[in-house]
Amino acid sequence: QVQLVESGGGLVQAGGSLRLSCAASGRTFSNYAMGWFRQAPGKEREFVARITWSGGSTTYADSVKGRFTISRDNAKMTMYLQMNSLKPEDTAVYYCAATARLRYTYYQPAPYDYWGQGTQVTVSS
Repeated sequence: QVQLVESGGGLVQAGGSLRLSCAASGRTFSNYAMGWFRQAPGKEREFVARITWSGGSTTYADSVKGRFTISRDNAKMTMYLQMNSLKPEDTAVYYCAATARLRYTYYQPAPYDYWGQGTQVTVSS
């Protein structure tokens, strides 16, 4: 089992930047593929980005492509989400998630077995 804790959320003006972190503890971090999801009030949880266990492959939602960058440091057991050019529509609770599955539908929440508690990101216009 792995425990995940997000940090780095906050209030920022449109056009600004934030860097989210997801610190893991428990089992070997490098065994897990990781993802970021977000959920705005009244909306379903949606995929933001994912990264493979080695960090060699990343995928982004179209809505954040070119603005967000996902990365990981397996030695530090931490994953990151650098968010630039933030927009009001990026406002949501951001969650990190982990899966040990070798084959999974990365953009759906269900295959991820472990979740953090979430961190609030609010972008003002």
